[in-house]
Amino acid sequence: MGLSIIILAAGQGTRMRSALPKVLQSLAGKPLLAHVLASSEALAADDICVVYGHGGEAVQAALPSPGIRWALQAERLGTGHAVQQAMPNTPDANRVLILAGDVPLLTAETLRKLLEDTPHGEMAVLTVDMQDPTGYGRIVRKGGSVQAIVEQKDANEEQLAIHEINTGVILCPGDKLKHWLSGLSNDNSQGEYYLTDVIAMAVADNVNVHGIKAGSSQEVMGINDKKQLAEAERALQARRVNALMQEGVGFADPARVDIRGTLKCGTDVFIDINAVFEGDVVLGDGTIIESNNLIRDSKLGARSLIHSNCHIEGASTGTACEIGPFARLRPGATLADNVKIGNFVEIKKSTIADGSKVNHLTYIGDAEIGSGVNVGAGTITCNYDGVNKHKTRIGDRVFIGSNVNLVAPVSVGSGATIGAGSTISRNAPADELTVARSKQTTLPGWKRPVKKDKK
Repeated sequence: MGLSIIILAAGQGTRMRSALPKVLQSLAGKPLLAHVLASSEALAADDICVVYGHGGEAVQAALPSPGIRWALQAERLGTGHAVQQAMPNTPDANRVLILAGDVPLLTAETLRKLLEDTPHGEMAVLTVDMQDPTGYGRIVRKGGSVQAIVEQKDANEEQLAIHEINTGVILCPGDKLKHWLSGLSNDNSQGEYYLTDVIAMAVADNVNVHGIKAGSSQEVMGINDKKQLAEAERALQARRVNALMQEGVGFADPARVDIRGTLKCGTDVFIDINAVFEGDVVLGDGTIIESNNLIRDSKLGARSLIHSNCHIEGASTGTACEIGPFARLRPGATLADNVKIGNFVEIKKSTIADGSKVNHLTYIGDAEIGSGVNVGAGTITCNYDGVNKHKTRIGDRVFIGSNVNLVAPVSVGSGATIGAGSTISRNAPADELTVARSKQTTLPGWKRPVKKDKK
């Protein structure tokens, strides 16, 4: 018997007060619906159907997975009507798991428990106990089994006193669900076709309905407005940070970190406050992330030190690199071991070999820099001619003075020294001093100063 998952995502979400469909509101850097799909895909279902409606084109464009089957609910006539739109292409022999596109914190582990604890041919409802159940459908039990779900507006005084509520997650045999859906009525206070009415139909057909409780109300919270969205954001971040702390990662303040993607950490990693991680980020052993850093889609080698207020995207480093404060690594920045990138330095699409330093107020773009190089303050690679980008190549052990313009395409030979204030527009030879202020001059035989021994 296979598994079909139907995700209800047709609602407009007027309480969001946004032109963006509710299920596309962002949570930890991904749409709400993407979180539900991730949990669904983890169950290895052979059929996943999203019922869409409001903003349908935007929803489909945002989640262009070939494995998703889409079903349009042109008129919003209730949850039962929404499921009906998905059923024609749902295999009768499958079990059907119904989820909501605005319940993003529900884990695959909880859903697996629901599947494992429900015998084939029977039905289950995921429930939770809430201190304040106002607004939710109440679970009515008899002898432990669920007998009905009564919506708030249709509940009597006794039913309103029940604290166990419906989460909207239901598991049914496919063939029976089709039969029950065909018998739904909209004779209720809302004039809608309630999916929850199939519970009473199952009971009438002597199908056992299990009420399986979720671990917490937080996991099954629905998102209807920006306040709830913010609450879900903090809950998800706390979940992710707690998991990393259990793996040994240290945090100055677990409440002031945001992980909007995946963060993999080695041993003895420490993360200070207001760090934001987006996309796929890897931090090597012993890495220290100081405060107020944004790191996106990057891999930092062991013992990296990222000082405060850096922006790192699409970059990679070797071991023992030091970056910042106030540095920016753009996509394609590749640092080898023991590289130092200092304050107000920007690196873009460039490789920097072992032990080189770019310490202050510098732009390096489309460059290859060798090992043991020192790049002085205010240096830039002039890589753009207004139409095309050009490469700068700097050999090993080069010393570049302050306020130097390297006009690409240009090469600086190994061991060369470039005098401060120079604009270098022709290749500079190895092991020589090149100065280009009013004009470019090479001084043959010049020797770089060496440190005197301290007495």
